[in-house]
Amino acid sequence: MSPFPSRVAVLFGGPSPEHDVSVLTGLQALRGLGGVGSAREVRALYWSRTGEFFEVPASLEGTAFLEGPPGGAVPAQLVLGSSGGFVVRRGGMRPRTERVEVDALLVCCHGGPGEDGSLQGALDLAGLAYTGPTASGAALGMDKLAFGAVMRSAGIACLDRVALERDGSEPPFGGPYIVKPRFGGSSIGIDVVADLETARARLVANVHLRRGAVVEPYRPELADLQVAVRTWPSVELSAIERPLRSSSGGEILGYRDKYVGGGGMASAPRELPANVPGKLAEQIREVAREVASVSGARGVTRVDFLGNGDELYVNEVNTIPGSLSRHLFVDPPLPFAELLSGLLLEAVERPAACISAAGADGVVLRSAESIAAKLA
Repeated sequence: MSPFPSRVAVLFGGPSPEHDVSVLTGLQALRGLGGVGSAREVRALYWSRTGEFFEVPASLEGTAFLEGPPGGAVPAQLVLGSSGGFVVRRGGMRPRTERVEVDALLVCCHGGPGEDGSLQGALDLAGLAYTGPTASGAALGMDKLAFGAVMRSAGIACLDRVALERDGSEPPFGGPYIVKPRFGGSSIGIDVVADLETARARLVANVHLRRGAVVEPYRPELADLQVAVRTWPSVELSAIERPLRSSSGGEILGYRDKYVGGGGMASAPRELPANVPGKLAEQIREVAREVASVSGARGVTRVDFLGNGDELYVNEVNTIPGSLSRHLFVDPPLPFAELLSGLLLEAVERPAACISAAGADGVVLRSAESIAAKLA
């Protein structure tokens, strides 16, 4: 096994509706890494709402990012290629470019390009070791339509879910409906509607549905249940959690229920461990392991279910969960520093990608005719 990475950077923020929560997760991770004695150097990389990268002081609080890049932020760039990585440009009379030397990058970006495979693909091309999902795993987790189809093909129970289009056919189930962004994390942009006409109207009114939407039956009798799966050093599951919905009587578990409490997901109201019958708990754990295997989970993945005593459905996966689901590992207790250590070791020991040109030996090029001949 490789030694613990001694040069670590935490990447957080991003041009996503979940930018603010990502900032909180990143700052929590920076504090948590302070408890890992072998992490001799920890740097903080901030991804702004408008898409620019900056290196920032690691000791900042969340309020420092209210207006964008905080004081002391140094512009950075992500460079691709065999000698790629993050570089910062320091000012002064004679500005200089400096490479951010890291052994592993701890990714704390929720939603948007930070969790849909875009960032992961760029990091692969830059040759950086990073935590969390692979590019393909992130893309699958963010695409609710594709994820549901993959789960059903593997025999894993999911509620019916179809694409919602203004002129498309009617769903094979009746209302009321839940309308969700096809590409999106958390609960942002989700609505409960009574009929298909209202659902289609949301396609115009709801900005989060512009890239695509899905619709599924609304089942108010099913409770939210979730469990986290970490994949290093072995596949381990957290305690089962029952998130609590808004006391104002919200129909679904909303974004405010999850995150508006001062500490990201760690401060959200919950029943933990959830008071569920032993048979249901066993089923949740069994299915969560299967979901992790089928979806190619890497790092820490939260598997979200809808269920009751008689039915259990996989709802979705969160491939970079808020607060990295540190609050769920209570049985047995797992120190945050140990969780982060496992993520970073996995980044080095089990790389997300292995880009290779093996097989491109020139044989085809030597035997090829002229391009003009091929076009004739």
